[in-house]
Amino acid sequence: MVEQTSSAGFYEYNKKYKKYYDSFPEREEMKKRYAAVFDLRKCVGCHACAVACKSENNVPLGVFRAWVRVVEKGVYPNVQKKFNPRICNHCDNPPCVPVCPAKATYKREDGVVLIDYDKCIGCGYCIQACPYDARFFNPIRNTADKCTFCDHRIEKGLEPACMSTCIGHARYFGDLNDRVKEKPGRAGRCACFYRENT
Repeated sequence: MVEQTSSAGFYEYNKKYKKYYDSFPEREEMKKRYAAVFDLRKCVGCHACAVACKSENNVPLGVFRAWVRVVEKGVYPNVQKKFNPRICNHCDNPPCVPVCPAKATYKREDGVVLIDYDKCIGCGYCIQACPYDARFFNPIRNTADKCTFCDHRIEKGLEPACMSTCIGHARYFGDLNDRVKEKPGRAGRCACFYRENT
C-alpha cells in the first residue's frame, strides 16, 4: 500500500528543498540554455541515435543513455507503431540533484545536468528519483550514469552524437536563448521538447 503524504508533510518537504529549487537560475537569467527538440512525426525507429551514443560515450552493453521506445497504438487491424526517442530531460528542477548524498549530481549554468563520477558513490538514489527512468547504474564505473548532452562535444561547438546521426532529422539541439530549428511542441519543465501530431 502506498503511503499518502499529508498537505502539511508536502509543505515541509517543499520547505526543506526550497533553497535547492531557488538555487537554479530562472530561464530568463540563463546566458545559454541548451535544449533538445524531438519531432515524433519524423522518427523512423532506426536506433542510430542509441548506437551513436553508445559509441561516442563508451556505454556498456545492456544499458542506454539514448534509446527509442516503441509503442503500438490502436486496435487490430488498425494498429500503428510509434517511435518515442528518449534521453535525460535535463529538468529545470531536477529531482535527482537533491537526493544525492555525495553531491555528485549537479546542474550547470547552461541547464545541463551532469554527474561528477569521481564523487558518485553508486548508491542509486538519483536513479530512483528520476521520473523518466533516464538514469542507470554503470557496471564498469560502479556509478550512476545518464545522458550528458555529450558535454565534451558541445564545449567544442558540436552537436550531441545522437542529434548529428539521426537519419530522419527528428532530433534538434541548440541554445534556446539563441535559436531552435523547429518550434517546440508539448513541453514540461524540462530541456527536452516533444513535437507530435496534435
